[in-house]
Amino acid sequence: MLNGLIDPKDSLERQNQKLLKITETLMRRVEQGTDASGVAYAQFERAVLLEEEVRARTRELERALDLLNMSNARLAMANAETEAARANLANAIETVQEGFALFNAQDELVMCNSRFGKHMRDVYHLFKPGLTFTEYVRLISESPFLSLPDGQTSAQWAAQRMDRHKDSHVVFNARMAGSRWLQVSEHRTPDRGTVVLQTDVTDMVRLERQEREKLLDDQARLVRATLEHLNQGICIFDSQNRLAGWNRRVGELLSIPLGRFYIGASFDALYAALSRVVEFSDADTPDLIQSWVRDHNRRMPLSFEITLSVNRTMTVFAQQMPDEGFVISFTDVSAERSAVRAISEVNETLERRVMERTLELEDALSEAERANASKSRFVAAASHDLLQPLSAAKLYVTSLENDLESPEMKERVAKANNALVSVEHILGALLDISKLDSGRAAVDETAVSLGEMLLQLCDELAPMAAQKGLSFRAVSTDAMVRSDATYLRRILQNLISNAIRYTDHGKVLVGVRQGRKSVRVEVWDTGPGIPENQQEKVFDEFHRLNASASPADGMGLGLAIVERACRLLKHPLHLNSTVAKGTRFTVELPRIVMKSAQAAAPRPQPSRSGNLEHQIVLLIENDTELRHAIALTLENWGLDVFPCSSEAEAMALLQEVDIAPDSMVIDFQLDDGLLGTDAIANLRSRFGPIPACVITANRTPSVIDACRQVDATLLYKPLDLAQLSSFLIQATQR
Repeated sequence: MLNGLIDPKDSLERQNQKLLKITETLMRRVEQGTDASGVAYAQFERAVLLEEEVRARTRELERALDLLNMSNARLAMANAETEAARANLANAIETVQEGFALFNAQDELVMCNSRFGKHMRDVYHLFKPGLTFTEYVRLISESPFLSLPDGQTSAQWAAQRMDRHKDSHVVFNARMAGSRWLQVSEHRTPDRGTVVLQTDVTDMVRLERQEREKLLDDQARLVRATLEHLNQGICIFDSQNRLAGWNRRVGELLSIPLGRFYIGASFDALYAALSRVVEFSDADTPDLIQSWVRDHNRRMPLSFEITLSVNRTMTVFAQQMPDEGFVISFTDVSAERSAVRAISEVNETLERRVMERTLELEDALSEAERANASKSRFVAAASHDLLQPLSAAKLYVTSLENDLESPEMKERVAKANNALVSVEHILGALLDISKLDSGRAAVDETAVSLGEMLLQLCDELAPMAAQKGLSFRAVSTDAMVRSDATYLRRILQNLISNAIRYTDHGKVLVGVRQGRKSVRVEVWDTGPGIPENQQEKVFDEFHRLNASASPADGMGLGLAIVERACRLLKHPLHLNSTVAKGTRFTVELPRIVMKSAQAAAPRPQPSRSGNLEHQIVLLIENDTELRHAIALTLENWGLDVFPCSSEAEAMALLQEVDIAPDSMVIDFQLDDGLLGTDAIANLRSRFGPIPACVITANRTPSVIDACRQVDATLLYKPLDLAQLSSFLIQATQR
């Protein structure tokens, strides 16, 4: 109830007065009241409470007054300290030797000392607090006590000064009247105010000028001494084309009396004297010199030569200087020109000798190329001629082996057959080396099924590994690669056979790793390994690590063929080997990604068993011994053979017996320039689609293309009887 009678917004004194008045009224009503129900006592209690509350409010008022007095005392102390600090700051600023001024963030002058602007006696009295920085600059720029730079107005100086005021730190020198100099430095305060310091540097500037003049004198003497010690002749002209400096050497070089050289001598006079004693290398040079000297704009350096006598030549170099003057130097190059003439004569002699030597080398190179071509032709011809009787010898030995019953004789025949196989391998390797070295090896890159090729090689080389007790395995793959099938087969065959040949125990693994764009074929073995110092040499011809190996183990040509064939096909070849642990050869082949609909279907593999009894084979071979050997071998297999020496003889024989053969085995190179592929086409046109096989010692790609065109199987001499048997068995199944 009492809270409703008292307004909280009133002061404590007013509230106390109201409470006292209420208390007196209540007490009076108590004393005058006659109510017997106790109302008077209740009012008395209220009066007591009001009195207690008045006492509490009074105490609070006293505490508030005490706090107010303390605050007033502290404020007075702070004001005193501030005034003292301000006085100390003013005294400190006044003791500074430089002129000092402080502008606030609004670029208004806050305070300055008495030295600030004292050199500007006409505006000095206007530098008072509240002055804006712009007005300050304007007053200074218009003061006659400021010496403005030549060609600059007061407005331009003021604009430049205000533009520099934007920087955080500014330092510049200002020239005042009476040859006085002020250094003005301006710095920004953390609250974006500005402090300006003015320092009288007149004594420093005068000392600097004295030092500079002394330095210039010293430099002039140094330059003069330098010019006199130069081996070049030097002339220096000012912007008016007047001689300003020279050295004695110029008179000696130009044969001009030194009396013509004096300060202020005109260029035209000296040039006229020079023109009478020299000759210019170019007829247009005199006009070029005159126009260059008259042009006072930016002149590019000018260089030319002059001749004073037959054996005396000088180069002249003219260049403009910053003050639009120019300097000309004369250098005696007579010795250099004589040396150039001598070198030119020597060069002509050397060129003649080099030409003669080049012609000799060309003749020698032509002779070497002819010798190399002759060697290649000889090796090819010799290999071809040797393969014919070698093939016949192999067939006779094989036939003889089947007819012998004595184990001792069979062993001798087997050794002879192995020797013939070694000779066959060596001849084939020599032929491959010859073709690869000649640079004329033709490449027929096609899509090759890598898995099919590896399967055939495994079937071919597995017996060799089994004979040595090695574990031999090749990873199956469906990868298609782009390569020459013949050379790729040769590469992989040599790598795998080498691994088997030089591994005595353990295993040989042929792995395939497919990448996004390439396929890596890796041949691993657990052989003796190749020492690091021998890893480059293993690709040389006739180089074998095991010198005690017999010729039957190869002549060291396999890896030489691999390296050359990989280089020809651009298939990267890598070798990694660790002694006593094994070797890995890796060949990288370009991969062909084929769609599922375009995937090459695997070729059907010939049956390992078949009945050749009474199958008729037409054999056309112009070499008598080889024809008899092949016929004997086929007859031992139970076949009926029609041996002929030519296509005409074969035609006549088949017409006579009136029987079409089951298959044909025909030599590629027949007599009179006829080809076996043409004979196949003629015979098929007469007797129908007879399976045909072409045998040849020619390993050029053209033979492969010719056989592919007539759909004939190609076998190389010396004949591999397993391959021949496979063809005949496959022919019976068609």
